[in-house]
Amino acid sequence: MSGVNNAILMIIAPNEFRDEEYLVPKDIFESAEYHIVTASTRTGECIGKLGHVVIAEKTLQDIDVREYCAIIFVGGKGSKGFWDDALCHSIARDALSLGSIVAAICSAPIIFARAGLLAGKKATCFSGDGEQLRLCNAIYNESDIEIDGNVITADGPASAEKFAQAVLGKCDTLKGRE
Repeated sequence: MSGVNNAILMIIAPNEFRDEEYLVPKDIFESAEYHIVTASTRTGECIGKLGHVVIAEKTLQDIDVREYCAIIFVGGKGSKGFWDDALCHSIARDALSLGSIVAAICSAPIIFARAGLLAGKKATCFSGDGEQLRLCNAIYNESDIEIDGNVITADGPASAEKFAQAVLGKCDTLKGRE
């Protein structure tokens, strides 16, 4: 992995991302002194399902995965727009191939499944989307969180804190190797 640093990238949909799945992990990462960068399909204001406004600093096209120890796809209805997005698939595949952590919560793990990253791997997601994981040959478990190598998936807002702690633990481990 080239240059593990203190940066974590959080990718959100421009509309209807799950506020808690962004805010809870972000607070945990910042408390652990990680720098958070937020990206979306456009820069500027993005609005969560519950109305929280988040400023995206980068577009998906501007992402260099080598700058981050983890890349997180935040869930919610808006994340379904990324399920078949070739650029999102490329970001996830490139980050994983470099040894970075790739993590997704709620509906967002389907991005990894459709990118081919979950075939034969344990994964979870929002229960209503579980069949999507099975269709892509993932080993779907109806658990709150699954960790399979450097891939972390979680089921939704109630697991946001546990999800963030799992990502944080993996980032701290990677940094320890530097």
